Amino acid sequence: MRTLQLPIRTEKPRSTGLTSLYDVSCSVGELRHILDDFHSFIDYAKLGVGTAYVMPNVKKKVELYHSMDVKVYLGGTLFEKFYIQGKVDDYMAFVRDLGVRTVEISAGSIDISLEERVRLIERFAGEFEVLSEVGSKDAEKIMPPSQWIREIKSLRAAGSTYVITEGRNSGTAGVYRQSGEIRTGLVADIIKEVGADWLIFEAPTPQAQMFFINQVGANVNLGNIAPQGVLVLEAQRQGLRKETFDMNT
Repeated sequence: MRTLQLPIRTEKPRSTGLTSLYDVSCSVGELRHILDDFHSFIDYAKLGVGTAYVMPNVKKKVELYHSMDVKVYLGGTLFEKFYIQGKVDDYMAFVRDLGVRTVEISAGSIDISLEERVRLIERFAGEFEVLSEVGSKDAEKIMPPSQWIREIKSLRAAGSTYVITEGRNSGTAGVYRQSGEIRTGLVADIIKEVGADWLIFEAPTPQAQMFFINQVGANVNLGNIAPQGVLVLEAQRQGLRKETFDMNT
């Protein structure tokens, strides 16, 4: 019997309250066990870094995710590798061959102008769901809030379903300082100007997750979640941890 009054969570298929996994090491067998129990909490899975290009049984993994109603996309670094070598058509063919229907357009490792990213999003959006990312993986590269906001709005207008705020899997770049401290002023400015419903905040640590939950609410969209961290994240979303204990929405 469930008698506790907890924040109301959205249910799949949902547009807010998304959880996006960061999968760089799960075998198909390990993943099957995780999804059997926790697939209802998971909306997207990113095959991070460039692992999809060298991953054994990658098609089986994609099929497994899809069978559990989890959308799969490949880490932006792999897209950037294809892009820098002038092989965008090959990238599209690679993604099609995997049966992946969502792509990420980013410029975290190389410089791609905003105008070029807009053009790429418009091209991919004709065939795929597009997620785009703002921010650099270089911790020394700091963008002012006005640039973050301009890029987010432009990428969304170009056809991105969601815009991801860079944080790396370590939480040391993008909306984080190199020390791991969250750039709270930047986050506040972004939320004030564009809202949070179509943003996915990369939040690889429980501390970062709890910050965004307390700032936005139980149904904030969070990415770069470790597969083994899905359950504790859901508990945090529902006010079942000290740091989110007082949440009502």
